Amino acid sequence: MTHPDFELYDNAGRDAEQIAAAHSGIATRADLLRWARRDATRFLAEHQLPDAPLPGPDPAPYIAALAAAETPAEAHAVTSRLLDAAEPALRAVSDYLVAAAHWRGQYHAAAKGSPPKLLREAASRSLSVLAMADHADLEALRAEYDPAPTAKNPTPPQAPGVLGLPPSPPSQAPPRGPSH
Repeated sequence: MTHPDFELYDNAGRDAEQIAAAHSGIATRADLLRWARRDATRFLAEHQLPDAPLPGPDPAPYIAALAAAETPAEAHAVTSRLLDAAEPALRAVSDYLVAAAHWRGQYHAAAKGSPPKLLREAASRSLSVLAMADHADLEALRAEYDPAPTAKNPTPPQAPGVLGLPPSPPSQAPPRGPSH
């Protein structure tokens, strides 16, 4: 017997996912969400969870400051502050996704591409956003302060004993000795 949600009927008003699902006998995303909502009603009544979105940083001041930034250092200051502000929320989401992946011990025996493995990957990727943004920001600073030497501008030879040390930051005045 066919489930009533899968019965074929006129396709007018149906989207491509609904039509394909009806022909192949699978549930649509909306079907799955509707059924889960129905089956979790009592559970959610017992476990009051917030309906509001997690608090996040308001991007408006960061966007305004970035628009006013004129140097890579100023842009870095804005980006760095935004990443610092966003990190706790992204870490909380990552921690939850890891817990969901390990729910009832399902992660260790899970096959590649299974929901627990996908949840664990999503947890990792949520934090990799911070790492990628930090890397891009650092590379912008490197391009400004420590560009790669070019054939036109060879690096001057360094004095013995200072090999392997990073160059001095640009626009830093040399240390002054005692004044005579």
